Amino acid sequence: MGTALQLNSYGLANSLKASHNLKHSAATSTNNIHKSLKHSRSVSFSRVKIRAVGTVPDSKSDAKQEPPEEPPSVKFVFVHSVLLPDGTPDVHFRTTCGGQKLRDTMLDSNIDLYGPYGRPLLNCAGGGTCGSCMVEVVMGKELLSPRTEKEKKILKKKPKNWRLACQTTVGSPDSTGLVVIQQLPEWKAHEWKYEKILPPEISQ
Repeated sequence: MGTALQLNSYGLANSLKASHNLKHSAATSTNNIHKSLKHSRSVSFSRVKIRAVGTVPDSKSDAKQEPPEEPPSVKFVFVHSVLLPDGTPDVHFRTTCGGQKLRDTMLDSNIDLYGPYGRPLLNCAGGGTCGSCMVEVVMGKELLSPRTEKEKKILKKKPKNWRLACQTTVGSPDSTGLVVIQQLPEWKAHEWKYEKILPPEISQ
């Protein structure tokens, strides 16, 4: 922090006043001459006043400000049910704050959730009664809320990793992690293979 001093001087002058009073009187007489000389001089000085009227930060300060920390967030990978023309998966990446319904996250991110049931009156708009928002959780199920009673009823004959997006909450506002979601699992043109990879110290 540097300090800038602003000079605010008033009466900054040396006033020098000199006055000379010379009185000369002469009286002439026969043998006597009287002369008188009076001389006076006065000098006065004014003080210089310096006052700091403000401070400014030093622009060349060596102090480095640390960048602000990024807020907690959950990363999503959404895989569409239809492959691209070259046979590779159609993958979309999104990042959002935790604590939200999976349905809201997908709709807000323009991710296809309903497929052929996306038109009005073809789904229950998040009521958990139609089952049209089914998704397959490929990775990150530990971040999801438990199945609700509505899910248990509608998904009774479906794989355990299938969920209703309208009933599923992803983590909390301070959650971080990765969630991989298969969209429209009933219509997908590919299958997922799951491998359990053990840590090196266990596999040896």
